[in-house]
Amino acid sequence: MVAMRLFSAFTLLLTLLVQPARTLPSDAEVLAIAKDRVASNRAAGIVIGLLDADGKTRVVAFGDAGPGQHTLDADSVFEIGSISKVFTGSALAFLVQTGKLRLDDPVQRFLPPRVRMPTKNGKAITLGNLSEQNSGLPRLPTNLQPKNPANPYADYSVDQLYAFLSNYELTREPGASFEYSNLGVGLLGHALALSQQTTYEELQRALIWRPLGMTHTAITLSPWMKDHLALGHGPFGDVVPNWDLPTLAGAGAIRSTASDMLTFLAASLHPERGALQKAMAFAQESRAPTTPPNGSIGLNWMIRKVGTADTIVWHNGGTAGYRTFAGVDPARKLGVVVLTNSGGTGSDDIGFHLLNPALPLAR
Repeated sequence: MVAMRLFSAFTLLLTLLVQPARTLPSDAEVLAIAKDRVASNRAAGIVIGLLDADGKTRVVAFGDAGPGQHTLDADSVFEIGSISKVFTGSALAFLVQTGKLRLDDPVQRFLPPRVRMPTKNGKAITLGNLSEQNSGLPRLPTNLQPKNPANPYADYSVDQLYAFLSNYELTREPGASFEYSNLGVGLLGHALALSQQTTYEELQRALIWRPLGMTHTAITLSPWMKDHLALGHGPFGDVVPNWDLPTLAGAGAIRSTASDMLTFLAASLHPERGALQKAMAFAQESRAPTTPPNGSIGLNWMIRKVGTADTIVWHNGGTAGYRTFAGVDPARKLGVVVLTNSGGTGSDDIGFHLLNPALPLAR
């Protein structure tokens, strides 16, 4: 038995030793990528944050923040879009790890009695189903009919959400298969807030932003955040309005900076630092398959296998005027955030490439 333990320990040590070291590219290399993206009209402006294995952070910025705005830097404010979903998943993870909720709690438990959550074959949709994107709910509710297409979620009300849920018929059992749903994660954020008798924004501030010192992350823009906002641009370079998601905030309402996002990523890579960090790492654990052959999902974090040994945990975001990416290589303690104030070409390829050079940049 002792020999077996020694052999296992030796094998683990050997694996750690032979795993190829990898560092993130230099600032000059990253700046060249940013300049190329702007010069080819695929971004108005771009801010790239880098978290090195030693915990140090770097930020590279280039391009246009919009008329009258501050020069782009680590404190420029962007809509992060669907990256908000990993904040929702992290809040769920913390409430679960601290014993306040369970992943198998039915969502129905947290909604008013007048709301009838859909079921299939007696199976209820749980909080875990919403976070694993396998609830059976569609990507968007069919009664989302915006008065202003330039701000499509702004007038979608809680009453409309409840009406949709009460009348929707599931086509498959909860947990049966992956289907990405803004509706589902928006509902998750709503249910979490109700469970703690607060708003989604205040829930995030209390559980995550304030404990981590993320002072420039919010949904409601403070005067400072308005002053440092990178204005969103559409695919043809025109400045476009910001989005508001009052009811489905958990799906994409958060605004943040590269500096704050690097703080968030660093916390998720160090579960030994506290209960919140432990919960954030728990949220990144693979729980259910997504798209074969190399995809899975944690609590809203997407997980991508690269080759036979590498893993990237990530999420992206997109609103009318922004495309964003946040990702980590947990084994190497590396992190990357890419924020662009352009609603055209995405930023995923940059993030993946910086974390793993085997993944090419889009051309």
